[in-house]
Amino acid sequence: MSDVNTQDETMKREVAGRMGDAFAPILEGGMDPVAAAAEVRARLKASRRPARPVQVGHVENRAVPGPAGDIPVRIYQPLDPEPGAALPVLVYFHGGGFVLCDLDSHDSCCRRLANGIGAIVVSVDYRLAPEHPFPAAVEDAWAATEWAAAHAAALGGDPARLVIAGDSAGGNLAAVIAMTARDRGGPAIAFQLLIYPVVDQRRKSSLSSPHTKSGVLTSEHMQWFTAQYLGASGAQSEVSASPILGDLTGLPDAHVLTGALDPLCEEGEEYGRLLAAGGAKVSVRRYERGFHGFFNLADHLPAAAEATEDVCAVVRDALKS
Repeated sequence: MSDVNTQDETMKREVAGRMGDAFAPILEGGMDPVAAAAEVRARLKASRRPARPVQVGHVENRAVPGPAGDIPVRIYQPLDPEPGAALPVLVYFHGGGFVLCDLDSHDSCCRRLANGIGAIVVSVDYRLAPEHPFPAAVEDAWAATEWAAAHAAALGGDPARLVIAGDSAGGNLAAVIAMTARDRGGPAIAFQLLIYPVVDQRRKSSLSSPHTKSGVLTSEHMQWFTAQYLGASGAQSEVSASPILGDLTGLPDAHVLTGALDPLCEEGEEYGRLLAAGGAKVSVRRYERGFHGFFNLADHLPAAAEATEDVCAVVRDALKS
């Protein structure tokens, strides 16, 4: 096994161990849902590896208007922007099963995207379940996207080059927002970047994946996330929860990133095929050593650093055409 493969396998085992430790108390049952979510968040935050500093041009924390109060966002300016040019604006929705993670968990990821694309990145701290179940996250994602589009020029950005992006649950939100913008007549989305997105809350393929046994993202984890987000709403088949069930015509061009060791690989790639069938120009890239969550580990994982460079190049090229 090469040194790179050894690093990837070691990191996968580390992440699986962290997930196992974080979820062990709550999967036994009996805990109040809000207390259980708080416990998992605290355990994962405590076990998170320190990020390596990634310098950008400027970082600003702000609050933007939302349907239930202000939404915290973090705005990143790239380190070496194109002189005198209005920059692309990328709205980023973090992953975490609609229950976990925040602006800090994906800070390094957003810094790398800002520098690599040469874009202003607006990272959105949308409301989390179970305290705020579906459709709260969708509502916040939409409000933040509208705000970013309306304020793009004031931020130094180009409203005509508005990108939406996200990983896992955040990929779900990005896909849903692309549909919402189409259906409501704007804002115009130039491109969507979907990183191992959750697009089917019915879990048609992910629960039966052999990769649920790796410990990184198990069937129990996925069922718990869905229960916290959707509860007894029966919304698994609603398009704003499972965008793969929607009308996929007239949507922005897209890049879909998947990991071969991720239970979400199959549904992400199927979504890419359906987007292409609907008329979008779509590229799909599978990383053979990629497990769920690997993209957010570029500080420590060669495969993630490679994937980050790749998607930055894809987005840059897409915005030129």
